[in-house]
Amino acid sequence: METRRIGIILNGVTGRMGTNQHLVRSINAIIRQGGIQVRSDLALMPDPILTGRNEQKLEALAAAHGPAAIGKPYPYTTDIQGALDGKFGDYEIFFDASSTLQRVRFVEMAVAAGKHIYCEKPTATTSAEAIHLAKIAEEAQVKNGVVQDKLWLPGFRKIADLKEGGFFGDLLNVHGEFGYWVFSGLDPARPAQRPSWNYRAEDGGGIMIDMFCHWQYVISNLFGPIQSLVAYGSTDIPERRDEEGTIYKNTAEDSAYAIFVLEDGTVCQFNSSWCVRVRRDDLLTVEVHGTHGSAVAGLREVYIQSAADTPRPVWNPDIVQPINYFDNWQLVPNRIEYENAFKIQWELFLRHVALDEPFRWTLREGAKGVQLAELGIESWRQRRWIDVPPL
Repeated sequence: METRRIGIILNGVTGRMGTNQHLVRSINAIIRQGGIQVRSDLALMPDPILTGRNEQKLEALAAAHGPAAIGKPYPYTTDIQGALDGKFGDYEIFFDASSTLQRVRFVEMAVAAGKHIYCEKPTATTSAEAIHLAKIAEEAQVKNGVVQDKLWLPGFRKIADLKEGGFFGDLLNVHGEFGYWVFSGLDPARPAQRPSWNYRAEDGGGIMIDMFCHWQYVISNLFGPIQSLVAYGSTDIPERRDEEGTIYKNTAEDSAYAIFVLEDGTVCQFNSSWCVRVRRDDLLTVEVHGTHGSAVAGLREVYIQSAADTPRPVWNPDIVQPINYFDNWQLVPNRIEYENAFKIQWELFLRHVALDEPFRWTLREGAKGVQLAELGIESWRQRRWIDVPPL
């Protein structure tokens, strides 16, 4: 058995998402399973170095998670340029999960060093910057990719299977509800569970730049290309308390509402908010309605109702509702054992780098998400419909 090492610079993984989803549940998990078995005689083994700005956080992260994977602390450094230059060893991939405002500079540095690029979304705060990153990576002929994790969630994979199998018939409309209550931190007993920069526009915050990037790849991959949109944003909570205990003013929208019309005329409506209390199956639910049947998907589970099982309501508000609308829905069974969505895409990208296997979730695809968020903000500011031009 041959094991091929793949060196990875993991930048900015001291944050919640970077630590949990990318380091622990993806890279560590791949190492612990013995790498990625690509042939009977070959496995791909990631070998990371942790980089970032805070040496104490890096040291703690390396000590906490390296032993579980490699039996000792991971190597780490605050010298990102040195890591790119090979000062600490040979690393062929640069991954970035730092704050969005820092991403353009880091990716530019990595492309200049000839590294393959994999990074979190959004890839930038403007579509011009996002397209710029795609272009320089393409011109340098380095492999590149953007995290589009929700495509590998069990719920959306089941929706794709149902659509491919013709369950819906002609697709009519899609309705998505995302969000939960993010505590403001003004009550010391209930600290905020998201970083404060998410609510400051000057720091790259805002729910449109965050969530519209997701909705772009979810909608386009599952249902079809987006032709036009109309959107509205709102800053519902005026003040919050940051990590240092200081009260600050929210300058970014914390709720957004959008209608996306696809090229085939299908209407997709998505509501996104950090100011809602949840009374639905999951933090994200997507309803898909077609002529032959409907489905309601959460992150993992999907319920379906066929045309034959659809009840026949009659409007009469003067009597107790005789129909239980939660009846006549069937749970879609798991056809496989679903792995972590981030880990699945990591494995696909590592195979792309090592074996040149196809990988279509590129920096250019990531730029489409930034473009959609930018157009959503433009629609909100101008109070009008906006067409989505091809990139």
